[in-house]
Amino acid sequence: MKEKEFLEIIKSTLNSDYIGDDCAYIEDLGIVISQDSLVEDVHFKLSYTDAYKLGYKSAMVNISDICASGAEPVYMTVALSLPQDTGSCFIQDFYRGLKDAAGNVKIVGGDITGSDKIFISIAIIGKTNGRKISSRANAQIGQLVIVSGEHGNSAEGLKMLLNGETPPEKFSHAHLMPQAERDLSRQIAENIKEPYAMMDTSDGLMDALSQIASSSGVKISVNYEKIPHDTRLDKETVLFGGEDYKLAATIPQELLPKLKNVFVIGRVEQGSGVELDGEIISTNNIDSKIFNHFKG
Repeated sequence: MKEKEFLEIIKSTLNSDYIGDDCAYIEDLGIVISQDSLVEDVHFKLSYTDAYKLGYKSAMVNISDICASGAEPVYMTVALSLPQDTGSCFIQDFYRGLKDAAGNVKIVGGDITGSDKIFISIAIIGKTNGRKISSRANAQIGQLVIVSGEHGNSAEGLKMLLNGETPPEKFSHAHLMPQAERDLSRQIAENIKEPYAMMDTSDGLMDALSQIASSSGVKISVNYEKIPHDTRLDKETVLFGGEDYKLAATIPQELLPKLKNVFVIGRVEQGSGVELDGEIISTNNIDSKIFNHFKG
């Protein structure tokens, strides 16, 4: 069964209006909430990372979800499960990494338990004051499609690390110590006036575009040559490689001059699905190329 099918079962069982985006927007409290987990030998291996980088990435990938909503990340709780032989240096380095990545996000609590492997689960709260919150269902026909930086670097870094190679620094850094797009998220959310869609590209650029197109009932037309990428990477890595933690958003033309370091890669049009250089890319094709926790 596909991960997305599990999510549909959960959503229909709970009959919840909050499930669908990476963050739940609790409008009456003025907050968004997100939770993410990292599991040893699924999301990371200690053969190529260390406690500091692991803590850093654990915080940053959760902060990225809040940024994708347009909110400001403010509070974080951390649940950590560890094998019994874990040393005190690991704990100290892990929390140093968390703290450095968090910046002004306060770590306010959590839990610690024993386990066979390392499990990390982080809940994060963002405040919405003065910001317009996004949803993947809010893309508007005529809006531009933008991204915030190169894609494929993290996937290439991971591939090389798993092969026992030493990746170029930009690739290893993209995978082990990603950077959430806090500034761009703020620029968009504080200045945009109309509904808009925004997601991070943690599951791959094509997945994010497909999710937005499907949820919004629109077609997203993009030009591959306009997608920023390292020319050493193959096309499939750029389009489907995950964990870049860049932002993909749909915005009106008039907002573009107010944004820094963004790339226009396409436009929102009438229709359905993702059109790449004039060819519709099927959802099944996209799903078959991205990471699925339950594909067996």
